[in-house]
Amino acid sequence: MENFFNYIAKPMSPEDVDIWFRVNNIIPEKMDLYYDFSFSLYYLILDTYLGDEKSNETKVTITDEDNVKHFEWCWDKTIDNFKKEEITFNRKGEHYDYFLSFFVEIFYNQKENKIKDSIGKFFNDLFDRKKPFTKSDLDMVSSIYKSLDKNMDV
Repeated sequence: MENFFNYIAKPMSPEDVDIWFRVNNIIPEKMDLYYDFSFSLYYLILDTYLGDEKSNETKVTITDEDNVKHFEWCWDKTIDNFKKEEITFNRKGEHYDYFLSFFVEIFYNQKENKIKDSIGKFFNDLFDRKKPFTKSDLDMVSSIYKSLDKNMDV
């Protein structure tokens, strides 16, 4: 139990974090880029989602299929926006699968607004190189980083 607690809660030393980044070929500028990508996708989803409004006047409901279509529209729009800056990501791949499952679980199917509203803070904390990292944080940021890095055309 102590190992699990250390994995999710014990901050690693800055030296160990630097070693982790070097061993995993995590480049700070690319980490910033992947933060921008993640945050851009989140804000587009947040700003364009119409499913949370409850109205007594209409009985229109948003289906799971509608949510996936909304995600795909936001995904494609985000990729197109980065392409305008000459940064090209593949449209499909494990990065797409990761973000789709993340947003379906944490945003679209989430009933608690408090949790939905914490997604921005989650991305801020996850990609903030100045804050202490736990081993769990490093695994998560490494996974997202590698997934986006593998699916970026350079």
